[in-house]
Amino acid sequence: MRRGLIVLAVVAMLLGVMSPAAEAKVTRIVYTVDEESLPFEPLGGFGDAQLEWGVLEGAGWRIEIPAEWNGDLVMWAHGFRGDIPTLSFGPDEEVPARRWLLENGYAWAASTYSKNSYNVGTAVSDTRKLNRHFKNVAGRKANRNYIAGASMGGHITAVSIERFPNVYDGAMPVCGVLGDFELFDYFLDFNLAAQQIALGESQFPVADDYPTAGVSAIKAALVTDGGEWPNELNDKGQAFKQLVELRSGGDRPNFDEAWAFWNASDFLFGLGLGDGTVAERRGVAIDNTDAFYETDLIAGPSNDLEIDLNAGIARVAHDRKARKGGVRVPSPELTGKIKVPVLTMHNLGDLFVPFHMETEYQATVAARGNSDLLVQRAIRGVRHCGFTTAEYEQGFADLVDWVENGNKPDGDDVGGPAAVADPNFGCRFTDPEGGHFLATAC
Repeated sequence: MRRGLIVLAVVAMLLGVMSPAAEAKVTRIVYTVDEESLPFEPLGGFGDAQLEWGVLEGAGWRIEIPAEWNGDLVMWAHGFRGDIPTLSFGPDEEVPARRWLLENGYAWAASTYSKNSYNVGTAVSDTRKLNRHFKNVAGRKANRNYIAGASMGGHITAVSIERFPNVYDGAMPVCGVLGDFELFDYFLDFNLAAQQIALGESQFPVADDYPTAGVSAIKAALVTDGGEWPNELNDKGQAFKQLVELRSGGDRPNFDEAWAFWNASDFLFGLGLGDGTVAERRGVAIDNTDAFYETDLIAGPSNDLEIDLNAGIARVAHDRKARKGGVRVPSPELTGKIKVPVLTMHNLGDLFVPFHMETEYQATVAARGNSDLLVQRAIRGVRHCGFTTAEYEQGFADLVDWVENGNKPDGDDVGGPAAVADPNFGCRFTDPEGGHFLATAC
């Protein structure tokens, strides 16, 4: 468990929102496609499928078309890969539910994108370019175009259907950054609230010794005498834990396990480093000026700690130029202007890209009057993007049935606090045989 968290922390430390505060200029990276990573092998039983790969306008790509192609195409959008200059597919990288797609006649295509880092706008364009290029490989256009993606790829998927409303017929963003800048605000919330509750003061950007002395002092102030972080908490520690639960998606099952898992290292504290900028953008992109931090389940100011916290916590205002720019900027804001069916999945215990992303997206889509086009599903488990093959397959099958036959599938009420807090929330669509790590039993 600890090894997995360390790997995630290294990845997260590369996030644009955590670029060094001393770096005044936007960093330009020269990206190169690792062409040796592009070839891939057929699946057993599908040796007659057409496998193609190459480079298109600075991005590597893969396409697979089964011999019994049904005429439809699934575009897959991968997640964040840091600020490394090499564009590649991983040695074990595979489109989720690949076998199911081929068995059911679907072709698929995936791009490395022409840039890494948190460049959603670029990835949206590159995915669309590959979608167009598919005609050259297959000899004709696809009948229907679906798009799916995980994590940052979920953000890419959601932006794609807003930017190209007449291209894609259905979408499945999973574990996605569907609250756009709310994700980066959540990183800020965790770290400022930890400082303020534990130490009685907070600052942004954090001091140079924050990852060491600062975090150690915070944890020491939040545990019982002689206790150990993160499970032996004093009253302040319990208040902070409750705050994190509410800021990450609300009172819900499987949070206790998530808290222990994600705080087994200093991963979440590491998300608070840097100056608040995002990739290739000038100005601070995070904001907590209108945030009211709850430390219990009573709405509004309800205890002295909560009142003092909100009065004293450091406030950070975003620069307008860091967020504006529509769907073409590196990290676009979502509008909820969707015209096609969308089915999402999210782990309740994901505290990296938290369940809060789903509640934000539900509200954004509802504000546009498009709730009839959105189905969301809660999955029990604590990993980021930790879905089983069966869950991917069921989700995509249900999306296809919705698009092709008009049968809207069932989902969960992610926007209802009482529904989310129900002990059975997240049970309905969780694969009971999936072995989700630290998933609470239904």
